Amino acid sequence: MGAKAIPNISPDDGKSSTSYLVAGHCIVAPRAQPGLHLVATPIGNLGDITLRALETLAGADAIFCEDTRITRRLTERYGLGAELAAYHEHNAEAVRPKILQRLAEGAAIALVSDAGTPLISDPGYKLVRAACEAGHAVTALPGPSAVLAALSVAALPTDRFFFEGFLPAKQQARRTRLAELARVESTLVLFEAGSRVQETLADLAHTMAGRQAAICRELTKLHEEVLRGTTGELAAQADGLETRGEFVLVIGPPPRDAEVMSDGAVDALLADLLQRSSVKDAVMHAVELSRRPRREVYARALALAKDVRAGDADGAD
Repeated sequence: MGAKAIPNISPDDGKSSTSYLVAGHCIVAPRAQPGLHLVATPIGNLGDITLRALETLAGADAIFCEDTRITRRLTERYGLGAELAAYHEHNAEAVRPKILQRLAEGAAIALVSDAGTPLISDPGYKLVRAACEAGHAVTALPGPSAVLAALSVAALPTDRFFFEGFLPAKQQARRTRLAELARVESTLVLFEAGSRVQETLADLAHTMAGRQAAICRELTKLHEEVLRGTTGELAAQADGLETRGEFVLVIGPPPRDAEVMSDGAVDALLADLLQRSSVKDAVMHAVELSRRPRREVYARALALAKDVRAGDADGAD
């Protein structure tokens, strides 16, 4: 049974609860098939919703979402009358059994995130796993994704990419994780909060110096902005960066043809880094730039640090 368009009917004219509005037309949708439907929703521009998503949301028995206030903007825009209920990381343990019970009774349940594709940087995978284990049908309705939107406009290699999501909030943990990511030979995609984006850009310039990168802010929204350059260039612009909004950072892969740094160059680099960094941070940065084994670089750093301490002691005498 396909959707049926009924022109020039408003939501107040007795429309069915399984209907939705598009361009002034009320469209009656069939009841969605029993099971769990993972529905991608717009990451900013409400016009990015797909017709299949609208039909499924209209025909579902309930829509579970992270924040009902956010999802209600979408349902009101398109005249969707399905029940809205919250499902997020804070109530998931209590709500998940109730969703599974409704699925067992033959309900059609739609799961959405605040924006984009459910389960991407989102806790819904436990519900999907439980639904699959119980034998319920699970269907994905693809659509908007901040990850793919950012990759599309970053002008960086897209043949292989690694999605990290949000980095740790504390600087030391963040730098440690970035040092690990620096070894990944793929384009990196990160989410970041506006309150931390300037600090993260500085850490990227420190850990992945010279990499090509892009800052994608407010994708698909009115104030969409994309800045491209090296990590150092983007970090230098951070002070003037508008920090309101949602950020996706894309960092290009390490150059495959980079030459291994000579012994003398490694020592000179470490000597410079040790003047303003701890041994751990200096080694982390030097390994990335020199492409030399970490054990070797660490041994050189310890020797240099020892020489520096010995020189300071001689000067004191």
